[in-house]
Amino acid sequence: MLRTVAALTLSVVLVAPAPAGAAESSPRVPEQVGWGGAVSSVDPDASQIGIDVLRRGGNAVDAAVATAAALGVTDPFSAGIGGGGFFVHYDARTGRVSTLDGRETAPRSATDQLFVENGQPLPFAEAMTSGKSVGVPGTPKTWQQALRKWGTLNLREAMAPAEALARRGFTVDQTFNSQITNNAARFADFTSTRDLYLPGGQAPAVGSTFRNPQLADTYRELARTELASLYGGAVGRDLVKAVQKPPVVPGSTRNVRAGDMQLSDLARYQVERRDPTRTSYRGLDVYGMAAPSSGGTTVGEALNILESTDLSKVSDVEYLHRFIESTKLSFADRLRWVGDPAFSRVPTEGLLSQKFADSRACLIKPDAVLPAPQPAADPRDPKACEATAGLSALREDAERTTHLTTADRWGNVVAYTLTIEAEGGSGIVVPNRGFLLNNELTDFEFVAPTAGVPHPNLPGPGKRPRSSMAPTIVLDHGKVVLAVGSPGGSTIITTVAQILTGRLDRKMSLLDAVAAPRASQRNAATTPAEAAFLAASTTAGLQAIGHKFSQNAEIGAATAVERAKDGRWRAVAEPTRRGGGAARVVKVG
Repeated sequence: MLRTVAALTLSVVLVAPAPAGAAESSPRVPEQVGWGGAVSSVDPDASQIGIDVLRRGGNAVDAAVATAAALGVTDPFSAGIGGGGFFVHYDARTGRVSTLDGRETAPRSATDQLFVENGQPLPFAEAMTSGKSVGVPGTPKTWQQALRKWGTLNLREAMAPAEALARRGFTVDQTFNSQITNNAARFADFTSTRDLYLPGGQAPAVGSTFRNPQLADTYRELARTELASLYGGAVGRDLVKAVQKPPVVPGSTRNVRAGDMQLSDLARYQVERRDPTRTSYRGLDVYGMAAPSSGGTTVGEALNILESTDLSKVSDVEYLHRFIESTKLSFADRLRWVGDPAFSRVPTEGLLSQKFADSRACLIKPDAVLPAPQPAADPRDPKACEATAGLSALREDAERTTHLTTADRWGNVVAYTLTIEAEGGSGIVVPNRGFLLNNELTDFEFVAPTAGVPHPNLPGPGKRPRSSMAPTIVLDHGKVVLAVGSPGGSTIITTVAQILTGRLDRKMSLLDAVAAPRASQRNAATTPAEAAFLAASTTAGLQAIGHKFSQNAEIGAATAVERAKDGRWRAVAEPTRRGGGAARVVKVG
């Protein structure tokens, strides 16, 4: 791609030395409306870096990569270069939605017995905090490929602001402090993690300045070598060593299992360009991420199940009842059918067909709750009101990820969800490199849910585990309506579906739809819900039908952008979840 004069000017500004002195905190703002583009993320420093890129001539892709790199500094327990993610891009010139699959892969040595010892699956906590759980990272190559395909900056230019942020530091907030405190016991068992995040044995105090010069140096080396240092070079060798011989503190009683990643696994890694999923809903086109993500098919199936009911005209109780039942059914089908498409045939077209959705929708009754777990149905041969594929229940997964959304003056949009899986990933910081490694391979089923029956999401050599990430872009006749996504493990899917129905059907403002109290039914007998949801007047009506709820402190932390009819951008972030997010536009007005 030819570089523009604006991009050349931008590169000079971005690589300028960072100012000395203590970090200054940008404000957290849940909504801004204005011109010139928008950025929304969980962190104010990261969002501001993205906006600065847009102000200096960069496009939505440039801003997304710069923001993501900054989140690797300020939100390192959710995402970073040790993880992976899914990148959804809308090109305003062509009206086309494209996606990049930067999901982590298992080592070539992995088998379906990866998390089985002595005939029994490992306890999840032991599998998570280990070298076994670490997949080959895809995030850095996702940044590189996105910039090469659609950006105007190169990798060095896009990563430079985050490098400067890591070097000069940022102000520790309560969320950053709490995430370390929550993981202090396991962080303390790795020398490199302890030294970085528990100086003096304590999490950095709220209000103090946190610096990560090792990460700054790693960013610089990755950019200088165009990632060769990671995918086959010195950084890669350090990563592999940390996986094979985790840097456990001498005397620790934690049983930390070694992984078997090789440098050749890093060298083989490729980002995959995949066709997005597409669902028609209320005359709009809803685009999402295809397998190995289950986000696009499961959100799409839930919306298709709801298509036959005019949700704008029903009561709040009936709306929420049908929403909860739709995700119960779509999760049953998700577990049975979705995995890495390189290893199994994923019936994407069937899962997203309206005929199949109608065969599921007719199971929903207005005055009764479907028992759970519901069996999956066969999308290749849909039979009305009949489920035939066997029982399907959810294995709970970790709930830490991050999502960012960007838009630019030309109308391009990015919805990008990235992760290291659990809060703090595997708990292992690569020594002298300043970044945490993922535990993404625990997204595989440890054993087949039904003994003796092959399953699409068992571990395998070079295989990508199924994900719940659901970056989503909605178009109206080829023009952007909104883009949205969220962290939250498997609750991502229900969060995105609830926001979409709240905005598109119930005519909430985008901010109100993002802020609304949430419930997350994933084919279980009980529906986890936030305290505010349980306190609402509608809950008694739902319980009278037969719904059972449990309390979940927090579900998701979405970010979104929306295009107004006059061409302005509306950026929206969580008002309170995870301490509140940071919505920004280039020019407020």
